[in-house]
Amino acid sequence: MNIFHIVGARPNFMKVAPVLNALKERENVAQTLIHTGQHYDLNMSDVFFQQLGIPEPDVNLAVGSGTHAKQTADIMIRLEPVVVERQPDIALVYGDVNSAVATALVCAKLGVQIGHVEAGLRSFDRTMPEEINRLVTDQLADLLFTPSEDGDKNLRREGIPAEKIFRVGNVMIDSLVRLLPAARKTRTDDLPERYALVTLHRPANVDESATLKGILESLLEVNRDLVVVFPAHPRTRKRIADFGLDAGQLRMLDPLPYVDFLGLQSRATVVITDSGGIQEETTYLGVPCLTVRENTERPITVSIGTNVLVGRDREKLRREMSRVLDGKAKKGAMPPLWDGQAGERIADILSESSGRGISGD
Repeated sequence: MNIFHIVGARPNFMKVAPVLNALKERENVAQTLIHTGQHYDLNMSDVFFQQLGIPEPDVNLAVGSGTHAKQTADIMIRLEPVVVERQPDIALVYGDVNSAVATALVCAKLGVQIGHVEAGLRSFDRTMPEEINRLVTDQLADLLFTPSEDGDKNLRREGIPAEKIFRVGNVMIDSLVRLLPAARKTRTDDLPERYALVTLHRPANVDESATLKGILESLLEVNRDLVVVFPAHPRTRKRIADFGLDAGQLRMLDPLPYVDFLGLQSRATVVITDSGGIQEETTYLGVPCLTVRENTERPITVSIGTNVLVGRDREKLRREMSRVLDGKAKKGAMPPLWDGQAGERIADILSESSGRGISGD
């Protein structure tokens, strides 16, 4: 069985690693790792790949940044000849980036089977580009690997046949479980015992001056009671400078390698974020998470986990922060199948599917 793994950004590598490693142990499996180059990340060094236990990509399409249309088109144009030449039996895509939907379109038209890892997630907000990517990719996919029950329900509601849907758990948690021991050894000597960790990068939060100003003012309020540690995404840092905004006494850091950031997360008193993956990681870690969004495609982190949606409601943020400081933060529990074995489950399903014809033999 010839398997393509197509990834486009650093979080995708965290998701592909467990699947790639699980399939290494299977007989008659050839794997090709393709990086579309959708995002360039300085933190993706040799150490990054060593920590994940995976090789550097076999192919880098190097598409770079651009509008959604240009980036998606460039990925399709550069990926198509690779698929035609190498003839994969199945292409696995991860998450909701443009690389996933572009690959799905190319492979569907070439008659190559598609597997979507992290299928079925929905925010029900089509102003999010990622929501469009999720909807289209899932309609084209042949095997849909979901992380939680809500994903199954969403797919069935959209008419996806039940035999295509496989609940496997969360591959991001597989990587977290593997790297958490190393993360806990990272040093934070210059930080206090209690701190709030912040990430902020979504266009809806950082691309408009008044919105970003309001969020920064809320964080400065938090900083009066709890040191705010803010590894700033380059996009966010640029917007703060462009808009002439004041980040005051916030502890601004450059973006961190995953293991170092995971160490910060695991020790944080609270995490304030607009990232989807961090909502999942904090749930696993049992760390309170306040999400600066009106909705989430990961509702299980709210219904079962430690996540609370605060949107841009400053009073709600104040109220939830008071709960954290008073030791009354939401405790949460572990969602089913978030046990570090999702990659193995996917490998099992692919092996079984191969016997039913995916290999094309």
